[in-house]
Amino acid sequence: MSFPLLTATAALPALGAVATAAVPAARRTAAKWLALLFSLATLALATTVVVRFDPGGDRYQLTESHAWIKDFGVRYELGVDGIAVALIALTALLIPFIILAGWHDADPLETGSKRWRPTQGFFALILAVEAMVILSFEATDVFLFYIFFEAMLIPMYFLIGGFGDRAHEHGEQAAATQRSYAAVKFLLYNLVGGLIMLAAVIGLYVVAGNFSLTEIAEARANGTLDMATSTERWLFFGFFFAFAVKAPLWPLHTWLPNAMQESTAPVAVLITAVVDKVGTFAMLRFCLQLFPEASKWATPAILVLALISIIYGALLAVGQRDIKRLIAYASISHFGFIIMGIFAMTSQGQSGATLYMVNHGISTAALMLVAGFLISRRGSRLIADYGGVQKVAPVLAGTFLIGGLATLSLPGLAPFVSEFLVLVGTFARYPVIGIIATFGIVLAALYTLVLYQRTMTGPVKPEVSAMPDLRVRELVVVAPLVALLIVLGVYPKPVTDIVNPAVEQTMSDVQKKDPRPEVEAAK
Repeated sequence: MSFPLLTATAALPALGAVATAAVPAARRTAAKWLALLFSLATLALATTVVVRFDPGGDRYQLTESHAWIKDFGVRYELGVDGIAVALIALTALLIPFIILAGWHDADPLETGSKRWRPTQGFFALILAVEAMVILSFEATDVFLFYIFFEAMLIPMYFLIGGFGDRAHEHGEQAAATQRSYAAVKFLLYNLVGGLIMLAAVIGLYVVAGNFSLTEIAEARANGTLDMATSTERWLFFGFFFAFAVKAPLWPLHTWLPNAMQESTAPVAVLITAVVDKVGTFAMLRFCLQLFPEASKWATPAILVLALISIIYGALLAVGQRDIKRLIAYASISHFGFIIMGIFAMTSQGQSGATLYMVNHGISTAALMLVAGFLISRRGSRLIADYGGVQKVAPVLAGTFLIGGLATLSLPGLAPFVSEFLVLVGTFARYPVIGIIATFGIVLAALYTLVLYQRTMTGPVKPEVSAMPDLRVRELVVVAPLVALLIVLGVYPKPVTDIVNPAVEQTMSDVQKKDPRPEVEAAK
């Protein structure tokens, strides 16, 4: 029996979570180092997955299949395509930076506080989320995917509610109340989506007789699975609704600004750069592959919702006074681009959407983590409390600028390529949608540059005059992310080579071909 590489990649952070949680309370530093070592070991295994994956080989590789619940046709089935490989690599890459960035976020509060922050629990929960996210990317059994799609809500709930941001203008009691509200809202929104999906999962089993993604998709392709049009549409809605909440897509997005605002910066990155990607990934893997006709039927409505997300998220970002809420609304706008690319039903759009998932994860991590370092120094999330930071902390300001420029998709930085592909792919089939979506780029430039101007330029405010620049640990976190933004901005080929074959297979699932460009004949 070959080594179960996919199982090991997901099991290692789960084992790390248990080991970290078991460290004695007095040995907080040991728990931090243990969590970091497990995250680096997971990154090594994820790198092995990337190396062993053959983009020109079978659709699903490194597969594992074992009987689990025989009476209900549930199997422990794992396999990865190029899209899953890229997102597993992204997840494993970001977790060590998240742990390093949050090195002191769960330390005990100042003397006299009645609230204890269990450091071991904080890092154990991060590793638990990593394990569940990776297994969600690997699962090719629908029931197995559903279990971990829902289970990751529990550690995220405690990370939001129990380890929130210390910067709150109304004191610790108000901060605790807001954290609880954000955590409950996050949980309720996603649980409702998950319950609707559960009904669809049960319905799929009734129709197909099993939960195997590959078997159901094959049966759909060769015509041996008869699914009524109305049934397929209802099942598609159940799956898509849950994924749209997780993504999040307007109007199911309102939990995200609260969750990111009240979380520590590393947990906010975990939410939007890692956990939310499961939603958009699942649209490609499950919605398009299991329900191709329903996906095409719903495309016009989904594109309109994605377009609203792009413009709405960007407009609200322009008007924000809170740094974290601004980044949250910017992410809603970016997820609109990703979903638009997926349902444009073109190879450029879907390749761009997948690349956007990776690039958005890196750019949001860079911007939010630097913002977290800034907030921890000043003790405030309000934009108006800053000014002139670039004069006292030039490295911090410079990395903040690069993260912001990546967010607005400046040419030469990674998100530009993916956003360009999404817009080209959308315009090729839906030109009006593509044209209107470009206004999201203009708004992105507005909210990013205004944010930088108000926080980093102008006279130095007295409260920031003694602000220290980035420390060594913080530079270790930010420098590799900035380097990746530049490298993938000028040379995205290593990622596109992995994801493009999977995109072609997805296009084949929905029986769509790229529209031929209309070229006026030469006279």
